[in-house]
Amino acid sequence: MVLKETHAHRFRAGSTMNRRWINVLFGVVILWFGFTAPVDAATEDTTATAVFAGGCFWCMEQPFDELPGVIDTTSGYTGGTVENPSYYQVSAGRTGHVEAVQVTYEPSQVSYETLLDVFWHNVDPVDRRGQFCDKGSQYQSAIFYQNEAQRAAAIASKATLSDAGQLAAEVATEIRAAATFYPAEGYHQNYYKTHPVRYKVYRFGCGRDQRLSEIWGKDAGHS
Repeated sequence: MVLKETHAHRFRAGSTMNRRWINVLFGVVILWFGFTAPVDAATEDTTATAVFAGGCFWCMEQPFDELPGVIDTTSGYTGGTVENPSYYQVSAGRTGHVEAVQVTYEPSQVSYETLLDVFWHNVDPVDRRGQFCDKGSQYQSAIFYQNEAQRAAAIASKATLSDAGQLAAEVATEIRAAATFYPAEGYHQNYYKTHPVRYKVYRFGCGRDQRLSEIWGKDAGHS
């Protein structure tokens, strides 16, 4: 009985030692592959975001969605003081927010400068009271830069537009630091796809394309 217990004790001790060595070797292997294995490109930070306010956010998603390299667009609210505002709060003009669109894109496929160009050609840069038929601070146009590079690019593009002499008045679009972006309610997302008839009726009735054609020519209004 004593012999069996001693043998069993030695077996358990030996097993413990074996497990410890196996764990050590396993740890070495993990560390080795952790340092030598190539980085999976899918895990790298290959996307960026841009935020633009151009009046009704329904009308600002489509131009960016049509761009190769744009992954997603989200309608929402930004620039205000109320947390998690609703559409009715923002549309009343009392929260300080503007309707905006957040663009997620791949910088390797589409540049921020291209996004800026699409933005300008889908807004009325000289309207200080809002955009098209939508008037009020909640519909004013603005560029919300995410970093210093975007800020510099936005300032340069605005200066180029101002110097071109194409506009009849001073550019009213503001360039502002990014603030918390709150996605709008679900029924607002991709509205031009989910409610195509209502969207077209609203867009035409608001005179958006007519005004864009006056400013930018007949091909304005999309990318």
